[in-house]
Amino acid sequence: MNKSFSKQEKIRFKHVDYAGIVFYPRFLEMLNDLVEDWFEEALDRPFSQIHETNGIPTVDLKVQFKKAARIGEILTKSLWVKNLGGASVVCGFKFEDDHGNTCLEGEVTLVNVAFVNGKAAIKAEPFSLETRTKISTFII
Repeated sequence: MNKSFSKQEKIRFKHVDYAGIVFYPRFLEMLNDLVEDWFEEALDRPFSQIHETNGIPTVDLKVQFKKAARIGEILTKSLWVKNLGGASVVCGFKFEDDHGNTCLEGEVTLVNVAFVNGKAAIKAEPFSLETRTKISTFII
């Protein structure tokens, strides 16, 4: 069964600018939190363990800001897989307010990498079969 991964987040004072709307870099932090939660909760690969020997850098990011989000609102953040490669995954994402209005949407490409010579360099490394299987359940 294919599905998306979703989490809710309340817009807090720390997220907003002087006008009381989300300062755009905070949306990207919220997206990174969603990716990190997806890896930990759905793929059983917490970043705290991944980053001992590997990494999951963002190599491409496309974002469209659709509507301002305001302090006190609850956003539903959703992520799904659009394309799964050998060592990369392209995910779609959408943030909606509590009325179902899209605030943010886009696409993020993540690459599974291994550290070479300690952390002196990185190289793309295919996802394990177990991880690929888990990721594939989120293909929509």
